[in-house]
Amino acid sequence: MSDNGVIFSTEALNLWYGKNQALKNINVNIKMQKVTAIIGPSGCGKSTFLKVLNRMVDLVPNVKYTGSVNLQGHNIFDENINLVNLRTRVGMVFQKPNPFPKSIFENVAFGPRIHGKHKKSELNELVEKSLRQAALWDEVKDRLNEPGLSLSGGQQQRLCIARTLANEPEVILMDEPTSALDPAATSRIEDLVRSLRKHYNIIIVTHNMQQAGRVSDETFFFLNGELIETDRTEVIFTNPKDNRTEEYITGRFG
Repeated sequence: MSDNGVIFSTEALNLWYGKNQALKNINVNIKMQKVTAIIGPSGCGKSTFLKVLNRMVDLVPNVKYTGSVNLQGHNIFDENINLVNLRTRVGMVFQKPNPFPKSIFENVAFGPRIHGKHKKSELNELVEKSLRQAALWDEVKDRLNEPGLSLSGGQQQRLCIARTLANEPEVILMDEPTSALDPAATSRIEDLVRSLRKHYNIIIVTHNMQQAGRVSDETFFFLNGELIETDRTEVIFTNPKDNRTEEYITGRFG
């Protein structure tokens, strides 16, 4: 871990999809061992920014970016960067639960197997640890051989979180992880985010401002591809410096 308490920093980050500029000159530090929430109206660049951080955005056709994104001081845009390694260090949980069509056990063991862990005892230990961290073990410990897709939506999302944790990432990116879930399942995921913050750097995109207020330490407000304001969450929600932030938070637009 770096000494300056910053896990990610961006300098003059710009991104285009074809001719459409989706991110405009983003300069920001993301602090370690915090939950950072990214808020803003639809189409403002939140998810694009998140997908830059592990270069999932590379999978989009006609994407182009300039500037730099540094993960603990190393620019992830360097041509010699190993993308598999980057996406292991910076795991991602998507909006819609997406378990593999495999057993619960194999969903969680998938990443470790790819990284060369094949010993049954080691995999058993890692699967149990990851499912416990994802607050799912007690619900599935007697059905590990059942398909991951047999679980409820909320359980599937926790399974996807366990699958991410099994790779022992440094950072977990969450792209609206509760938007497809009911209130009870949402509450479980939020509790989980709060418990994981002790061990992981978490960056969460959310449309739900109450959720940002409940789970995050820092909040970034994006608008039209620009980063308008960043601060401690309670400051953003009670005393924002920019009128546009206040107008969004008070529901005047978005």
